[in-house]
Amino acid sequence: MLDASLPGPEYFVVSLTVSNTAARPKITATIDGEDGIGIDELSSTTRRLIRQIDEAYGEEAAYNLEVTTPGADQPLTDPRQYARHAGRTLALKLADGRELEGTLEETTPEGLMLTEVVKEKNKKKTLPTALFPFADISEARVVISFK
Repeated sequence: MLDASLPGPEYFVVSLTVSNTAARPKITATIDGEDGIGIDELSSTTRRLIRQIDEAYGEEAAYNLEVTTPGADQPLTDPRQYARHAGRTLALKLADGRELEGTLEETTPEGLMLTEVVKEKNKKKTLPTALFPFADISEARVVISFK
């Protein structure tokens, strides 16, 4: 139902959770777009999803619905989320346990081209740009800087 509620093919589902901790189930749908997503798209998705739930379960169905975007502190989970962050600093956790930080130069169908920055003797050293396959990345986050 959520996929059918999206406003266009450039939008995608990041996550969908249903929790039954209260008297009413809470449905949390996190969606994004290749170039981000605006409030109008969130609103239209919410309206479409409510209509579909009402048609499937009846208008008397009791639930709480939240349709949102990934927050700035949320990890990037879909390869389509990376492209718009080119030029920004990412913190990566790799499947082998390594953690690194660097500038996202570009994305490819295989992975990320990242210029890693490492600290050596109180100095920062920039390593040559390298490809990090999506399959090797266990977590990626945009580093928020207030400089």
